[in-house]
Amino acid sequence: MSFGRLRIGCALVAIGAAVLSGCGSAQSSKRAGAGPRTASTAPIPHARPQVVEPTAGAAAPTVVPPKPTDPIGDPNAHAPPISEVRHELRLEAVAVFPTSAGYTNPLYYVTCCGRWERTDQGVDATMPVGAPIVAPGKVKILAVEPDWYLTQPLVYWELLDGVDAGRVQYVAEEITDIARPGSILPQGAVIARFAASGTGIEFGWSTLNGITLAAATTGYEEGQVTPAGVAIREWLNALGAKAGKS
Repeated sequence: MSFGRLRIGCALVAIGAAVLSGCGSAQSSKRAGAGPRTASTAPIPHARPQVVEPTAGAAAPTVVPPKPTDPIGDPNAHAPPISEVRHELRLEAVAVFPTSAGYTNPLYYVTCCGRWERTDQGVDATMPVGAPIVAPGKVKILAVEPDWYLTQPLVYWELLDGVDAGRVQYVAEEITDIARPGSILPQGAVIARFAASGTGIEFGWSTLNGITLAAATTGYEEGQVTPAGVAIREWLNALGAKAGKS
């Protein structure tokens, strides 16, 4: 093809493109409700794509993560033995809510056949050897302190039902045959039995870590009458224990 024909062909293509562009602009103006538009003399921008290729033999950039701000723990620490883990699990309290379930007198054998004594951190009492201290309702045995007073133990449990669900009680001193920590007992089940020798028993309100409620709140000195001790005697009397006045 000659140079003259090439120029004529290019001119015809340009005129056709301009006619189509004008038609599209007119239709667009009608759809948008716009008035007549004047031709712009500004040059039409054209995209200029570029391809960036890696240089042969160049190493990939290294991405360095930011330094963590939170501690990651002791790298020399060791996991606790499974026996310790199981012990901690036994001590966990149960999430419970008060219910309408009633309680039974846990110290029935003091009422019928034993003797109520002083009020201090809790209520002191004696009962026949081998007589049981029973669960006043459904309970979970939390733990046993083997040498709580004069080498005598203390066991504490959580009440799982009734109006006092979630509260913790204990019985201590002259007891034996204690229920296993972590066990859940139904109402009336044996928590412990009165031992053949010792300093009698003490029954009262406790805390989750085994410290008596009296010691944890108002403090305690030997023989002192505490609000926690008065409260547990009233609680027992409400169950028909006939524990007398403080």
